[in-house]
Amino acid sequence: MNIHALRSGVGAWRSAPIRCDDVPLLRGEATRWSSSVFRLNTSPSASVHTQASKRVLATDAPCIVATKKLMAGSPGAMSLAQGIVHWGPPQGALKVASDLLLSGDPSISSYGPAEGNPLLRAALKAKVEERNGLQNYSIMVTAGANQAFTNIVLGLMDESDKVVLFKPYYFNHLMAFQMCGGADSVVFGDCDPTTLHPDLDWLQSVLSSPQPPKMVVIVNPCVLLSKEEVQRASDMCAAAGAWLILDNTYEDFLYEGREHFCVGGPHVINVFSFSKLMALAALEQGGFYVKEQIAALEGNRAALVDALSPLGTLGGGSVAGGEGAIYLWARLPPGCEDDQSVVTWLVKKHGVCVIPGSACGVPGHIRAAYANLKPEMCNQAAARLKMGLEELVAKGPAVIS
Repeated sequence: MNIHALRSGVGAWRSAPIRCDDVPLLRGEATRWSSSVFRLNTSPSASVHTQASKRVLATDAPCIVATKKLMAGSPGAMSLAQGIVHWGPPQGALKVASDLLLSGDPSISSYGPAEGNPLLRAALKAKVEERNGLQNYSIMVTAGANQAFTNIVLGLMDESDKVVLFKPYYFNHLMAFQMCGGADSVVFGDCDPTTLHPDLDWLQSVLSSPQPPKMVVIVNPCVLLSKEEVQRASDMCAAAGAWLILDNTYEDFLYEGREHFCVGGPHVINVFSFSKLMALAALEQGGFYVKEQIAALEGNRAALVDALSPLGTLGGGSVAGGEGAIYLWARLPPGCEDDQSVVTWLVKKHGVCVIPGSACGVPGHIRAAYANLKPEMCNQAAARLKMGLEELVAKGPAVIS
């Protein structure tokens, strides 16, 4: 489950749940890499009466589906691609859930309030007030943060409304705008190539233009923004009359003593997530179980930093990320702008899969996740990735042809 917090008085939401992280709504048969990611395969001979909408046909299919299909053709390949955690809830939490299901309580299997269970919403309201400092917000619980984001797009944006996404963006964010018909209204901003922090000076110029965007989307902490950066983005959006959407999915995934910051306001919508933290564990044990699991990711993170070392050092301009969340980004050597071919080669030759940067708007890069495998398996996958990158650097892009 995921939540997004809404300032009171925003209005009603038209719910159109679309889950795109693992399986696209209308995938068709993916047959090729497109210039961005896998796209839907449509038959020219298909009747116009049986085709999907133009909006869906123009929507990128999720790259996770592409990587799973690619790995299916290479038995034994290991994934550093999908952004998921390798742990589940503790046994005590599972027993509580099982007992509830077996209790026969009709509320367990019947329709509930569209905004979510009142007791859960009350607990989450207390959480965002006490921990995140967000006052006077109402809470909506949705079946996934992707549904929350889609609800935001449907509730606040029309096709012609401009929206800012920063590259590298979360591919499902772009897909939500594409599926709602707003693909041509997305304005892409760049991030600092060394830190991956969004270029707020550029954002200021865009928001000060004669036709400013209606919405700005920032993921925090995919890279961890300072309190001053978050507040500046909020102040600029408020002055321009623009919505600011803060995706706080990885608020607890912090390293080396760093701190996550939220900001509130009548123009700010905060999105949070249970899925990465395993809500049952957090609710039953106060988050201690989850914090222990996150702390144990330091070894995985170090293994991935080492695996990417043939491309450069963390923070040196070629490798970035890792301040928060569960990802590292790396720039491939010159001549490897076709990052999808590099990913395919890594799977087939070295048995390890990552995400091509072009799926997130930054061709010539790769994204590696370090939370989806247990430490021993992560070390193995990291060793494979390092071997592949060493070969790529030594022999050049010709090696992948």
